[in-house]
Amino acid sequence: MKNPIIATICTLAVCMLSAAAFVDKKAPVKNKKDLPATGSGFAVLELFTSEGCSSCPPADEVLARVQKEAGDKPVYVLAYHVDYWNRLGWKDVFSKPEYSKRQYQYSRQFAGQVYTPQVIFNGRAEFVGSDEPAINAAIKEALNTPAPASLNLQGKQSSAKLDLDYQVTGDAANSQLMIAVVQKHALSVVKKGENAGRTLSHAQIVHELYAIDLPAGKKGTKQIDLPVGFNSKDWEIIGLIQNSETGLITAAGRASLSAAAPTL
Repeated sequence: MKNPIIATICTLAVCMLSAAAFVDKKAPVKNKKDLPATGSGFAVLELFTSEGCSSCPPADEVLARVQKEAGDKPVYVLAYHVDYWNRLGWKDVFSKPEYSKRQYQYSRQFAGQVYTPQVIFNGRAEFVGSDEPAINAAIKEALNTPAPASLNLQGKQSSAKLDLDYQVTGDAANSQLMIAVVQKHALSVVKKGENAGRTLSHAQIVHELYAIDLPAGKKGTKQIDLPVGFNSKDWEIIGLIQNSETGLITAAGRASLSAAAPTL
């Protein structure tokens, strides 16, 4: 919700975010025609949301519906719960300052727009999170546009750790591999704030977000920590190849998960 109070809070908060933004308007952006198509079309929807925002539940519902209707298509939904609403009466249990920071990084690309619910699409466009027609139109176009890169992820779980093998094909210049640990569904009873008294349904909640510098060979292994209760039915691992200078996402994929072989 574009709220004057929140706008003030956001303005103050941005002064506290010291990490360098990955979006640099001065950085050259390659034209799609200049990049060889090595991957299939995909759609990444990053929703910035909060349990403290009364405009956010409709967006959460839209993104849950998008995820369900996508089926096996390469559509990846990530819900980041920001923390700047926590000052207004309700602390979102899923919120993290890192996700607010990520939204502010994107704001450098999109004329300083920071609000909830906001969807960033493939790192190149932004929408109001509840604008279902615009989101569906963008997905349709993206799925029919060959990607400049592709990503393969294979994960082996051992207790609370995951060994993740990754390989990137195609253009990955100036890029990082972003790994999101995602809980597919959760319910929350909100007792205070704008959504006081409501039971909210959440989809595709990002619990952790890792940034991995790609080696020269564009493949490697990374071990990450898994949240308590992680399982391959209710959780998933989503990877993004994201240009560190422009914020554009050039490839995405889900990890194929298996259990590590027992030690004899």
